[in-house]
Amino acid sequence: MISVVVPTLNAQTGLPRCFDSLIVATVRGVVREVIVADGGSSDETLLIADAAGARIKKAGRSRAAQLIAGAAAARHDWLLFLHPETALDPGWETEAEAFILRSSLEHPRAAYFKFGVDDFEGGARRSEVFAAMRCALFQRPYGNQGLLIPKRLYKQLGGYREVGREDLDLVRRIGPKRLLMLRSRAVNKRAPQGSDRLQAPVGVTSDSLAGQG
Repeated sequence: MISVVVPTLNAQTGLPRCFDSLIVATVRGVVREVIVADGGSSDETLLIADAAGARIKKAGRSRAAQLIAGAAAARHDWLLFLHPETALDPGWETEAEAFILRSSLEHPRAAYFKFGVDDFEGGARRSEVFAAMRCALFQRPYGNQGLLIPKRLYKQLGGYREVGREDLDLVRRIGPKRLLMLRSRAVNKRAPQGSDRLQAPVGVTSDSLAGQG
């Protein structure tokens, strides 16, 4: 039913946690394959992916290039794009399956998850509130909220493109009327200091809340 695409570049720290959140869905047959589209990792990322039974696809070093390569390799009718620092709440597969079963070819829709941060500090809660406001007001989820989309719709829209903020670029083309936020959370690890891989709304400004940052 679902091909999961995980873009990676030296993602050994978060990847096992991401994979763990897919186990139940894989056992149930909701997830049929996991594709790791890797941009040339020099750590243990590929060993972890191989041990987990994921398919490995070589890709460019940008997140966009990895997402594009992973989608091109996918074999099934639904795509779930999931960042390696993101783990989905237990039970997400039940909600995703219900969403898929209620979808139609005539009116295709895409879905994303609530944003969460795996941290107890006040900044994490503020980030979650800002993300919720952004989604409620503008229907503009961040890339690390996951994206569940029919492959047919993804192709019709031209898929991800090699642009800055490739996640926002695709979401804008999907449009708010075809986007639904699921109740389950996509829970993200805070990025290490100096990292640019986690596109989390930590320290959100008014511009980024509106989708400009």
